[in-house]
Amino acid sequence: MFDAGGYRTARYRAPVDRDPAPARRIAQDQALRLVPGRDALFIDVLPVESGWRDPQNGVWRLAEPHGSIPGALWHPETGRGAPDPRLWAALREAVARVRAQHPDWPVVLFCRADCWMGWNAARRLANEGVTQVYWYGEGIDGWHAAGHVLSPVSPVLVRPQGAAAGSEK
Repeated sequence: MFDAGGYRTARYRAPVDRDPAPARRIAQDQALRLVPGRDALFIDVLPVESGWRDPQNGVWRLAEPHGSIPGALWHPETGRGAPDPRLWAALREAVARVRAQHPDWPVVLFCRADCWMGWNAARRLANEGVTQVYWYGEGIDGWHAAGHVLSPVSPVLVRPQGAAAGSEK
């Protein structure tokens, strides 16, 4: 269930039993003290459930709305063992843009409790040299269980290579 790089590649919804080194796990109480978009960059990597991404324009078609941590960016599918290279590049670009303005902000990656996708994404980002990368293991479920609201979020639009702006109609 793991590849040669140590990333989980199957059965993502299962208890996580190891550290995401070189990323670090952020404790629930520490995560809850951060305000996404003010103190840290939060990135939701939960896949789109019952939906798909149009290969022509990159627009996600959702069967159901997704609630996430308010202020988080949603980069679906980037927590897979082998994420789509274009989707992963878009996540990296988002981190670089935010870090250019807020170099000291931690990057907190998450999905749901007992889900390896946030773990994979945090580990991959840290392995690629990004510093202050954290995995929030309780994710959306822990945030909500602690009495915090979730808000509707749309997936980040990632256009296919060569697609023009405005082609999402």
